[in-house]
This record gives sequence, C-alpha cells and structure tokens, in this order.
Amino acid sequence: MASAETIVVIGAGVIGLSTALLIQEQSGSTQSVLLVARDFPSDTSINYASPWAGAHYRPVPGSSPQALREASQALRTFNYLKQVAAGEPAAGIKFLQGIEHLETPPPEYLDAQSVSNVYHFEDFRSLKDDEVPAGVKWGAEYGTYVINSPVYCAYMLRRFILKGGRTQQYTLVNSKEAFALANNVKTVVNCSGTGFGDPKSFIIRGQTCLVRNPVSATITRQNADGAWSFCIPRPLEGGTVIGGTKQPHDWDPNPSPEIRAQLLANASKWFPFTPESGGQFDVIRDIVGRRPAREGGMRLEVEQVEDGKSIVHAYGAGGRGFELSRGVAEDVTALMLESGLLRVQAKATL
Repeated sequence: MASAETIVVIGAGVIGLSTALLIQEQSGSTQSVLLVARDFPSDTSINYASPWAGAHYRPVPGSSPQALREASQALRTFNYLKQVAAGEPAAGIKFLQGIEHLETPPPEYLDAQSVSNVYHFEDFRSLKDDEVPAGVKWGAEYGTYVINSPVYCAYMLRRFILKGGRTQQYTLVNSKEAFALANNVKTVVNCSGTGFGDPKSFIIRGQTCLVRNPVSATITRQNADGAWSFCIPRPLEGGTVIGGTKQPHDWDPNPSPEIRAQLLANASKWFPFTPESGGQFDVIRDIVGRRPAREGGMRLEVEQVEDGKSIVHAYGAGGRGFELSRGVAEDVTALMLESGLLRVQAKATL
C-alpha cells in the first residue's frame, strides 16, 4: 500500500500558518500537512516579520486588478476574523473603531469608485470638514479590527499541532528541497515571504515603537509631506504599536533613535492617548522588521516541476500579510482543488 501523501507548507508567518490550517481542515485522511520553517512564533528574527506586525485592517483604495484581488482577500479575511474573535477570545483579535486622517490624499482616495471598491464596512462614514483636525483633506471612520500578532500566530500554530499537523524547523535554500523532507511529497506550498531568488521580491524596512500607553482606536494619519503615522492597540494588554515607516530595500537592522523620536512626537500630537500619558510614552521596545514585498503584488500560482510534482506559490504580501491572510489561504486551497492537488475530506452520510 502506498504511504499517505504529505503536503509541505513552507513558512510559519501569518500567510503560511493560515494556509497550513485551511489545507489541513480541507484535506482527507490520505493527505497530511508538514509545516517547515526557519522561524516559528516562539522565535524572534528581523526577517520573520509576522510577530512584529502592528496588524490592523486599513483598506487601500484602487481599481487595478491587484487592488481588486487584495480587496476580495481582505474582505474574506475580515469576515473570518470576526468569527474567530467571537468564538476564541484568546486568539488576540479585537474589533474597534478605525479612523483615518489624510492631509494630502493620493488620487485614489478622491475617486468614489476606488474608495467603494475597498471600504466595504457597513458603518463606513466619510468625515466632514468640521469633524477632522486642521489640515486634513480626507477623513473616514469605520469598524475594523486589531490583532495582537504574536498571540494570533501562536494560536494558529497551536491549533495546527492539536489537529495533527507536524512541524519541522529547517532553513531551506531552494523550495525543491521541501520534496525530500517527508515521504511521498507531491505538493509544496511556498509561503516563504520573499520566495527563493525571485527577482521581483524585495524587502520593506519598517520601524515601530511598542509602548505601554493605551489608546481606544486604531488611527492612521497621513502627513502633509506624504509620510504616514499610525497607532494600533494590541488586544490582551499587549501595549500599543506606534509606527509609520516604509523603507524599500533598506537593510539596516538597527533601530534609529531619530525615527523613534519622530514617531513618538507625531503620536503625542495626533493620537488620543489617555490623559494620564501626558504626552510621555512608556516604551517597551523599538522594533525593526523586514516586510516581504513583491513588484506587482503577491505571487499566487501553481508551478509544475519535474516528476509530476507541484509548487503552489503564495508569497510577497508586503505589509498586508494579516489583512490578506485568510483570503490568500482560501485562494491557495482553491488553486489546489482546481489542479487536483488537494483531496477534500469526504462528508459523512447517514
């Protein structure tokens, strides 16, 4: 009798964990899932971006194919996280108010269709001139979510293992190595972040500051010079992430004191921290992470390799990994079903 087939998922970031869980839920008894990664939620690495993420949902207006695909993935993720938050308080997800204040809004924000393509919230409301701070040209509020990112990643890994999933800590140099890590591997799902030598992949350096000061909403502010600032409260008493930097191709691993000072100065000016903060911040740590981005958006496709083996690519989400995670997992699963790579669990009949 042939051995059971193993599906290998590469990467234990939010995309890899979400995808491994959904494949596991969908697969039948003849397939199992092995999650292989250099870093897992208990690890800390500048190149393992998910545990560092601020992780809130803020739509990005647009009408391009990429923008519409991401809008669909984000909406499905939003609906899924709503269910998780209601049933699993320990997952580290909280729904609260999202606010945006833009001083120099890009053209997409002034195009009604581009906005309606992505701001799907039932309670979305454009803010009037007398409801926004001086200098703000575009504002909105809506109900959204924030995630305590290390808690949510650990929650997904725990679920995966308790449901019978296997893990292996291993640093892959080539995605084809994964075919040799278990018996009878025919499908590898590449959720590695930047891929393996993809010339379109690049990193975006982000520096944030994690503080103990509480705040009641997640707020995004675009400044007159085009720079962005945000504050994201982490559920389960995880502090507040203050950030706003995006530095493509910047490999500096060291937190910049100047950037920290600017982030905190902006936060004290614009964000509604509780009065007892007094404009002072109780800093837990400075955080530098490398978001795995890709020109043209995520690579999401099936690649046929030798001997009837397949690699399903799902990497390059940039700074939107949490926002797109469940939607990407669903798209990967759909690709696998269409290609005959996933055999769905048969439903029991009476």
